[in-house]
Amino acid sequence: MPNIRARLLVVLVVLCGLCGFLTVAGSPPATAATVPDSLSFDGTALTVSGGRFIDGHGREVVLRGYNVSGETKLAENHGLPFASVADAQKSAKALRALGGGNSVRFLLSWAYAEPVQGQVDTAYLAAATAQMRAFLDAGIRVYPDFHQDLYSRYLFDDDSWYTGDGAPKWAVDLGNYPDESCGICIMWGQNITQNGAVKAGQYDFWHNAHGLQDAFLTTAQKVMTYIKQNVSTEEFAGVLGFDPYNEPYAGTYDSGQASRTWEQNVLWPFYVKFRARMDAAGWQDKPALVEPNLFWNGNVSKEEGGLLDAGSIGSRYVFNTHFYDQKAISGILMWGNASDGQYVTDFGTVRDRASALGTTAVVSEFGHPLNGSTAGKAPTVLKAMYQALDSRVKGANWWASPAGSGPVLSGSQWQWDIYNGRHSELMNGNPDKVQTNGDAWNDEDLSAVRLDDNGVVTLRQDARLLDRLYPSATSGSTVAFTYEDRSRDGSTTLTWNPVPSSLPNVSSLVGSGQYGLLVWRSGSGTTPTELHLPASFPTATTTVVSDLGTAYAPSAYTSSTPIGTAAEPGGTGSRRLLLTDADSGTLHYALVTNGAASPSASALSAAKSELATWMASKFS
Repeated sequence: MPNIRARLLVVLVVLCGLCGFLTVAGSPPATAATVPDSLSFDGTALTVSGGRFIDGHGREVVLRGYNVSGETKLAENHGLPFASVADAQKSAKALRALGGGNSVRFLLSWAYAEPVQGQVDTAYLAAATAQMRAFLDAGIRVYPDFHQDLYSRYLFDDDSWYTGDGAPKWAVDLGNYPDESCGICIMWGQNITQNGAVKAGQYDFWHNAHGLQDAFLTTAQKVMTYIKQNVSTEEFAGVLGFDPYNEPYAGTYDSGQASRTWEQNVLWPFYVKFRARMDAAGWQDKPALVEPNLFWNGNVSKEEGGLLDAGSIGSRYVFNTHFYDQKAISGILMWGNASDGQYVTDFGTVRDRASALGTTAVVSEFGHPLNGSTAGKAPTVLKAMYQALDSRVKGANWWASPAGSGPVLSGSQWQWDIYNGRHSELMNGNPDKVQTNGDAWNDEDLSAVRLDDNGVVTLRQDARLLDRLYPSATSGSTVAFTYEDRSRDGSTTLTWNPVPSSLPNVSSLVGSGQYGLLVWRSGSGTTPTELHLPASFPTATTTVVSDLGTAYAPSAYTSSTPIGTAAEPGGTGSRRLLLTDADSGTLHYALVTNGAASPSASALSAAKSELATWMASKFS
């Protein structure tokens, strides 16, 4: 979770821490209707190949979206992301139309899935699956996550300053843990390394004390079996894979053990067991999205890791990590705002680690608090994080060195909680501690959205930051990508990647507008390359300059139209740009901007000529 790592540091600095045998109740649903607005090439399952997510047409896919949601960590809706399927549907439509997302990390609770030892709650599984289907039917890919923070809420006293989520009450009762106490703790993340009860619970899970890990794996298999049996074939194709365990940590290392050896000898064997349960549940063609030690990539607190000794994990696993700027969140270790290129090294490390593991990566959590003493940093911190997902080259250097961009990373921002500021959570079951503000969990407040007084989903962050142009499916392989969102920090427009003066016609065309530039090498398929078009890029005022042609207000997509637009699948009103090439192994480019107002044919031609010369000089 967001503040775990950084908050721990702040205080340290200031104070110097099977189921083949299950057949679940319920009849399978009728085959779902085709997702609205789908085209013939939509809806295929994703696999991992060549260090990329690949769809059924061989296109390289980038996943962007949000965590749905921290509400799962609360009791008010019984461990579900939403109070109802209707709310899930409302959220899914808004996530696509307002937030530009094509995927979600969907949180599940072990405590609610198995409230009684050895017995899954099929009512909970039915409700969770129905809410999951709301996203799948909106054309949004889903990867479920068994979530935990501080091991379990049942470790905490009803008058505690903190709470947790994850393991069920029976699992805590088996441990007979000491009364929880974090000592001198100002931030909740300190409990991870300072609260004896939390440390003991984590330790027992990883060492399978009382059969806890076996019970978890059995329940996980039952959950996966249920999901597969209770969604249509088309919907199941939209399920990416499974995140086995959120932010794993040892609790306490054994004598002579350190983070790296714990990953090698304890964590990785757990993932191998989970992978086998996926296979048994019929998920054999979907990857396990596995997380390293949560402290492996902290930018202040840091422990050696990143699955360094796992070898080449290949296509059946995805390297799944989180990133929060501990320094920025602390309010002490970084006084000012984030700046251009601040996280390109951190996210470059993620790319390199995935490449070394022989797989692709997803940054399944990133974000920054939107309330509190450091909230003012959020506009720049989030812009810098999205920038680093897009490219490993900072904006000031991108036009000079685009070939160093690297693969575009997939990511899920924390979080998309429509109930933000409107909760009614009895903290640790205490009726005298009703939490209503923010995310209602340990003083967190990171949701990108809330419901307004009319029940309408409303963004809490700049739409220019969240609803972004990105290459959602590339026919071939991405060589370079950048997006200048022109998002705001208050009244200040943040422009970190201006078009250089050496390209005057391109600069004039873009003006003060937003723009993105994709360079890709064509593959052997005939399916088009797709870019998500933000709401700020209405078709009537979108300009495209490409070696495939030029277009102002691109026409509707047809298979014979090199540059066209179409609705994104799901019936949410979101749109995409489709670029169709007819070759293989050829470098192509496309500049997409909303800055031009009825540009002349000569202006488009001049910009195209400049970009062709630039391409020839920067790419061989």
